[in-house]
This record gives sequence, structure tokens and C-alpha cells, in this order.
Amino acid sequence: MKPISFSQHRFPADVIRHAVRLYLRFSLCFRDIEEQMARRGIEVRYETIRCRAINFGPLIARRLKKRRGAPSLRWNLDERVCWLGGKRMYL
Repeated sequence: MKPISFSQHRFPADVIRHAVRLYLRFSLCFRDIEEQMARRGIEVRYETIRCRAINFGPLIARRLKKRRGAPSLRWNLDERVCWLGGKRMYL
């Protein structure tokens, strides 16, 4: 796959990637991402994050999906047994 070109952008590629991944992975709003970046000392406006998410989001999402392993037929289920009202219940 061809590398994503981040040329002619004000912020380094790592900053853009990180902001877009936060948006895609955690479903945060752009203003929340702006706050998180400000805590790290990076001053970026939410509008810039929105534009980068529109431009690079689909490309980064495609790459993240390719990295993910294939689904398997085995499922791991957690069970919890407790007593409610004198009856044994499974959660």
C-alpha cells in the first residue's frame, strides 16, 4: 500500500495520525481531541482536526482494519453466577 503523504501540512505526520486515530477509535468529538492535544502541548484547532479526519480518516481506517487479525470461530465468553431472590442467575 502506498504511504500516506502528509506534505504541505503544518503539523508533523505523527500528530495528524494521532488526532485522527483518537477520533476514529474512541468516537471523541473534535473539541475533546483539541483539549487532549493541548494537554500534550500541541496547539491545534478543532476545525483542523475535522479537516484532517475527513482527508485522512478513511485511509487510516483502512490500514487499521488490515492490521486487525481475522475473526476466529472461537469465542471467549465470561460467565458470572450470583444469587438473586434465592434463585441462581447467570450473567
